Amino acid sequence: MLKYFRWFIIVALLLPVASCRKPGNASTAFYYWKTNFNLNRQQAALLKQTGNNAYIHFFDVSWNDQEKRSYPNAVVQLNEIPAGLNIIPVIYITNKTFENIADTAVTTLALHCNKLINELATEKKISYTTVQVDCDWSLSTRLKYFSFLTAVKKLSKKQLEATIRLHQVKFKDRTGVPPVNRGVLMFYNMGKLNAGLHQPNSIYNEEDAGKYIDYLSVYPLKLDIALPLFSWAIHIRDGRVIQVYGKIGRQQLTDRSHFKQIEGQANYRATASFFMEGIYVKQNDIFKLEETDGNTLNTAAKQVIQHLPKQQHTTIIYYELANIDLSKFNQETITQISARF
Repeated sequence: MLKYFRWFIIVALLLPVASCRKPGNASTAFYYWKTNFNLNRQQAALLKQTGNNAYIHFFDVSWNDQEKRSYPNAVVQLNEIPAGLNIIPVIYITNKTFENIADTAVTTLALHCNKLINELATEKKISYTTVQVDCDWSLSTRLKYFSFLTAVKKLSKKQLEATIRLHQVKFKDRTGVPPVNRGVLMFYNMGKLNAGLHQPNSIYNEEDAGKYIDYLSVYPLKLDIALPLFSWAIHIRDGRVIQVYGKIGRQQLTDRSHFKQIEGQANYRATASFFMEGIYVKQNDIFKLEETDGNTLNTAAKQVIQHLPKQQHTTIIYYELANIDLSKFNQETITQISARF
């Protein structure tokens, strides 16, 4: 009898621990942000292995100062669509559009956006249930942007998602909460691009994330999480940032015939003037390399999980598939990160 009693005590002690664990029921998805949707064999395989979910950038909406109107830009060219691929159309709208558009034109803009999404989807016989809108709105554009979202939701009769930046989580009482079904927290690009050689990684670092993340637990929207797969090189000349390049990486910067590594973690000084990837590099220009890898994703996932409210289901969206470095981010790495949620 004592043996069974001891067994009961052990089970009773373990139950609260088990009930507190967050189940690994997250879905995996990828953003695709090139204007030409054309998967190579490895990208298609990774999508299939991880659930076949793709958030495809359909187009931008920008503002034309000369013509005083909004217009579609970077419209996607959809080529062969793999069978079974679940596609979520994404549109990006510049905040400048809402700064300039008249209040009375917001519904018309929503009508045009919904029409173009439908045309692109119909052309390739894409059936979709959700639309995502990406816009870094401000205090001055909040009302027009939220009116736009309301109109898109009504016109499309689809589930609507909006991207959310960390500062919009922390200052929700000022920036407002978008009138959508779900939000997608962009858990990257949280630091400021700068010329400081000892500054933390602006794509992701725990310190900058820590300034905002405590507010996740009280954010009223259910949130999916977007994590970074990209790296970039910050081009610095005479102590000033002049450009950021996603196409320049460690392979180019460790070329000793053109660069010398200097102080800091991954900073490189040009030893002569030359052209690289079509870019003019002047002698003594500095490139500050900011990278992400599996360790970055693990750290980011661990940090955000501690503050994300419990919910039945979460989608982890990785940015992005078109330029993914498969030597760093394979199916096993991606699956393990998503399983943490």
